[in-house]
Amino acid sequence: MMSVGLARKAAAFGASAAMLAGLAAGLVASPAQAATTATASAAGKAAAKPASKLRVSVSTPKASPRAHDGSCPVKVDFSARIRVPVKGKTVLAYRWLHGDGSKSKVKVVRLKGKSTKTVTVKQSITFKEDVKGWEAVQVLGPKKFTSKKGRFAVSCEQPRDDDRVRTHLDRTVSATAWASPSRYVGPCTPGDKIDFVGRIETSRPTWVRYRWVLNGDVVDSGKIKVRDSRRVGFGISPRHSGDGYAQLQVLGRDGAYSNRAYYKVWCKDSAPDHPEPVTKVSAGATVVNVNCTVNASAVVTSTGAGRVGYVWKLNGSVVTSGDTYFGRNGGSKSISGFSSPLSGDARKGGTVTLSVSGPNNRDHVVKSYSACAFAAPKSTPTPTPTPTHTPEPTTPA
Repeated sequence: MMSVGLARKAAAFGASAAMLAGLAAGLVASPAQAATTATASAAGKAAAKPASKLRVSVSTPKASPRAHDGSCPVKVDFSARIRVPVKGKTVLAYRWLHGDGSKSKVKVVRLKGKSTKTVTVKQSITFKEDVKGWEAVQVLGPKKFTSKKGRFAVSCEQPRDDDRVRTHLDRTVSATAWASPSRYVGPCTPGDKIDFVGRIETSRPTWVRYRWVLNGDVVDSGKIKVRDSRRVGFGISPRHSGDGYAQLQVLGRDGAYSNRAYYKVWCKDSAPDHPEPVTKVSAGATVVNVNCTVNASAVVTSTGAGRVGYVWKLNGSVVTSGDTYFGRNGGSKSISGFSSPLSGDARKGGTVTLSVSGPNNRDHVVKSYSACAFAAPKSTPTPTPTPTHTPEPTTPA
């Protein structure tokens, strides 16, 4: 997770077990002071105070930037706040915990007074490659306490050379996005109410880095292998009425931005007196058998906006599938059908099934086709034999 330089520093900053134990008990302020009787005596008095009254807390470390996407190396700054009750002289000892399992050197801060003091601790790390990780702060004295993990991500983008010669191996990437449903009316309770779905398409198999932007803020990111096309998505659970958009962004040299998928939320305890009509879909199909080949076509109707998927089956086996999209006012659209030659028992007749599914309902149509018509073979008439005349014998006079 860490750069090589940081790993070396972390190894060099390792403290001995005896020293850390002493700091956790409030007995040691630094290696130099550990050798002096006066410091040990003062720390011993601090350790003698009731531990139950010491309430140390640490905020979750924050990274700046929390999610970097761009050129590398990049420096990420981390900070956290430690709250320590101080009565007289108090020694605060802490260290940073890294997501790769290493630790920073132990640092010491001397505090004076009679109140709860807040100490802001900071560190900076330089990253040269992609990484997802976390940082935490561990207090060793006057009482041991470890913060929650503050997460961060670094995504390094390779420099783009616009003047290079492009070849047939260069990839092309596109992205589309939509909200399902695009409108929600009802109680705004926990649980996903609106799902955003995106499709990434590439001209050849490749790894793709992407992120989702919701109303201008990055809310999700990832890296996937795409062969032809692949879907990604996330969901939201609105707590208040409002509207907005989500956009799928493909990162990198050949990146692409999708359309904006708009949504609208109306939080109500019960359904409105006049609720908006629910989108319904239906389908009609035509099937004919010509020259022992089944030809199928269909029209899909939607009463509102949304995606409608469809599947064609011939005698129970899937032949083809796809989807189409309708705007706000819905309407009717012709969808791709199929033409399939018949063989075997299918020549004797059968069925074609079209199944469609929309945002709120499904529909299916079953059509029968007739058996293949074969022309009867022409029969050749059997020739009638020509009778032969046998002359009667002549009797001599």
